[in-house]
Amino acid sequence: MQMDTQLPDVETVFDSENMTQSPSKPGKGFHFWIVIGAICSSLFLGALELTAVSTALPTIVDSIPNFPPTDFVWVGSAYALAGAAFLPMSGSFAQIFGRRPVMLFSLVMFGTGSVMCGAAKSRSLFIAGRTIQGLGGGGILSLTNIILADLVPLQERGVYNGLIGVTWSVAAAIGPVIGGALASSGQWRWLFYLNLPICGIVLVFVGLFLRLPTPTTSFKEKISQFDWIGMFLIIAGCCACIIALTWGGITFAWTSAQVLAPLCVGIFGILMFTLFEWRISSNPIVPSILLSNRTTLSGYLQTFIIQAVLVSFIYYMPVYFQACKGASPTGSGVDLFGLAMTLSPISIIGGVSITVFNCYRPQLWFGWSLTVLAMGVISTLDSTSPRAMSIGFEVLAGAGMGIAYTGTFFPVLAPLSVESNAHAIGLGIFLRSFAQVWGITICGTVLQNELQANLPLEFFELVPDSHALAYGAIAKVHSLPSPLRELVEEAFATSLKKVWLTLLGMSASGLLVSFAMRSYQLHTNLDKRWGVKQEEPNADEESAGKGSKE
Repeated sequence: MQMDTQLPDVETVFDSENMTQSPSKPGKGFHFWIVIGAICSSLFLGALELTAVSTALPTIVDSIPNFPPTDFVWVGSAYALAGAAFLPMSGSFAQIFGRRPVMLFSLVMFGTGSVMCGAAKSRSLFIAGRTIQGLGGGGILSLTNIILADLVPLQERGVYNGLIGVTWSVAAAIGPVIGGALASSGQWRWLFYLNLPICGIVLVFVGLFLRLPTPTTSFKEKISQFDWIGMFLIIAGCCACIIALTWGGITFAWTSAQVLAPLCVGIFGILMFTLFEWRISSNPIVPSILLSNRTTLSGYLQTFIIQAVLVSFIYYMPVYFQACKGASPTGSGVDLFGLAMTLSPISIIGGVSITVFNCYRPQLWFGWSLTVLAMGVISTLDSTSPRAMSIGFEVLAGAGMGIAYTGTFFPVLAPLSVESNAHAIGLGIFLRSFAQVWGITICGTVLQNELQANLPLEFFELVPDSHALAYGAIAKVHSLPSPLRELVEEAFATSLKKVWLTLLGMSASGLLVSFAMRSYQLHTNLDKRWGVKQEEPNADEESAGKGSKE
């Protein structure tokens, strides 16, 4: 049976034999590596943007007219929120419309959002641009992982996960430096404009070489397969939760109706989404099978936690260097090299070890243990700690988080059939994106509240609107007179200790839930519905396959 692009119903047109059987050693020819290159290029674009904004953020908030510093958290939250709202649906979209159209759509959205951010002269346009960017970035992140699962069996995927980890780490290494350099020179808008040529190249690259099957049913038939009620419930639930988290402790008190009402509505919406998906929907976005065993559930929880810890660390470590050590935005990006340059090799080593030893539990336990230790020692930093000490602690954190980040999808996918890959990965990437929102928002709230308690009264007298703290205050710290400056630096260091302790608690919970994993053999088969289309199929093998089936 020859697979072509005629896929009127991707759920039924392929029989179970063809969905799960794979050649004894599938060839990895020219188009395979072109697809891998397209995956890494697309992922690099999204990761570069995520990390570059972290060091430029204080300058962006300070330079846009009428941008309340208390709204700094929306710069990260809007990006992550849009991705979180789209990601649960990304698996269904990839199944219904095909991998390449969804990837191309994501790249176009990312480029459009970049234009809006670069041209923004108001808070509203900038945050709207970040929202559209997040939609595209979320799709890029999800589709890269789904396509990789289509091409590489789980048993071999550790090496490729390590390759993706390298891509992410290189972007994480140069992103803060690029963002800081542009911010220091007053050219932060080019941080977004520079995405356009890169996005255009990747768009052409994906359009020409990502030769994957595309369902050919009519648009009406495709739309009819989608779970619109589920989509509404998850988007509404996510938005309400993020609004509550963003307002809590900054705009309104945590006990206020403005915070509690959307939080309760959001949690209720997510619960209703889960109930609807598992009991009512005929085409669920999140099939119940995805959470039917404790190992997959443990993997999802670990995926959520490690992303919250990693992204929060990337966002708030530059705050320490800029506010406490006098680093420029560029300098704080360079100071993050200890983290970024450790994540890369450790991701490869962790991925290779999973492939070689055909197991994932020891690596995850070791990674989580290192992460807990790292967050513990980082919480001892103060404003006078040597810079070399803080960078050394970053190395330890990078080692732990690199191993854990690479490994968390293996317990998710190992107990499930390969036919569940797209939905399972879509949910996993959704949890990663939603974790960014929770991590950035919770840590931002902790920092804001601690600064309000720890900053000296003289600071409030000298700095206008100083109750709107954190990012809005960093740019002003080093223009303060000497006795006050040291007090403010120490206030930031003391406040950040609570952020590190928050991440320590998250890391410890990740280690705890990892003990629920069971050991499963890693799949050696693929879902044959999806994969690189070969220019010259082997006719002899095809005839033999037909004969054996007959």
